[in-house]
Amino acid sequence: MAKLTKMTSQFQLSLAAILILALAACSGDDNTGSTYRTSPEFRSDAAPPESGLGITLFGDSESDGTEGAVAVNAFLWRASLDTISFMPLASADPFGGVIITDWFAPPETPGERFKVNMYILGRSLRADGLKVSVFRQTEGVGGRWTDAPVGADVPGEFEEAVLTRARQLRMQAVAEES
Repeated sequence: MAKLTKMTSQFQLSLAAILILALAACSGDDNTGSTYRTSPEFRSDAAPPESGLGITLFGDSESDGTEGAVAVNAFLWRASLDTISFMPLASADPFGGVIITDWFAPPETPGERFKVNMYILGRSLRADGLKVSVFRQTEGVGGRWTDAPVGADVPGEFEEAVLTRARQLRMQAVAEES
């Protein structure tokens, strides 16, 4: 009986060691994270990546801004980043189409700060392919930040600025192709 208990505990230790090694192998630091990449292989005008067998991994490239590694419309993605470039980024996920800024206090109004969340909802360059949420806080007594209302037109103004920039980028891409 003692021999069976010893074998069971050795088996459990071996299994635990294998699981730990397997988990450690999964935690490599490849720095891919959710950062926005501008190197040629991740630009919207780059050719889509291919496997070693000549098979396109991200589908056929089309001229609607969906080619490359970005899983959402590349023109909306780039235009969104351009539009909020004055704000610090907290997170940017090109595969999910989510851009979240950190709080930004304009120099002319240091007693208030803003945060913007942008959601690119599809692969098409359309007005309903973008949703913007804007948050505002004001500094109160003792330096505490409290939520404050945002004008109803502010998210729409951001959306219009992004769409205008996306159309400009699209026209530039078409002009470069011809």
